[in-house]
Amino acid sequence: MHASAQLQGCIIPASALGFVFEQFLVEGSKMTKTSSPISLAGSQLDSVRHVCAFFSDDEEEYRVLLPFIKDGLECGHKAIQVVNSHQREEHLRRLASAGIDPVVAQEKGQLEIKTNTEAYLRDGKFDQDQMLETFEKLASGNAPGGFPLSRIICRMDWAGGDKSRMEDVIEFESRVNDVWSRHDDAVICTYHLSQFRGDALIDILRTHPLVIIGGTLQQNPFFTPPEEFLREYRARRSGPGSQAVQES
Repeated sequence: MHASAQLQGCIIPASALGFVFEQFLVEGSKMTKTSSPISLAGSQLDSVRHVCAFFSDDEEEYRVLLPFIKDGLECGHKAIQVVNSHQREEHLRRLASAGIDPVVAQEKGQLEIKTNTEAYLRDGKFDQDQMLETFEKLASGNAPGGFPLSRIICRMDWAGGDKSRMEDVIEFESRVNDVWSRHDDAVICTYHLSQFRGDALIDILRTHPLVIIGGTLQQNPFFTPPEEFLREYRARRSGPGSQAVQES
């Protein structure tokens, strides 16, 4: 990949993101997980499995992710999916159109579907620490049912409407890398480009070691290790210009 990436027509220079691709390789080499690779979006997930997926619409998202979901169910993996509150029935219809019987899968405990309110906004607010504990409990080796791993897909539209919440989500996305680095689960966070500001998309990109852009999975040269990213991001949030930005 060149020293820039493009999101919805915006060029993102590598220098602005402050990350060198070799750092990704170093971090990836520290992983010791040994589960088999998983096919996704024209490539494979190896030991690193925290992915941000940028989509233009629902059609693109389901075209890319339905084969991943179906393959996981056939492999005996658990499927956990977080969907928009108003799209649960549509999601079930999409699963059925791919040859998946969601009723049977849910009865077996292999498929779990939650709305974004149920998953992320309990008591009406987003709590980073609470969500870290929740995902740790869902992770392979901790979740009930005896499944070897989970394939988790989270639709993130709910985060885009509130600046403070979006900032908390960006921090969380960086912090949760610690959870997923210790487990075999595959986690796809889906972001529809029309729902988010460009600056938020850049930070989201920096918190995921892998990215789906244009329907294709690829290593993310802009990923910034959590310790480095959080130090910079928190300083930016608490800086002298942060209040002026929030009030604008």
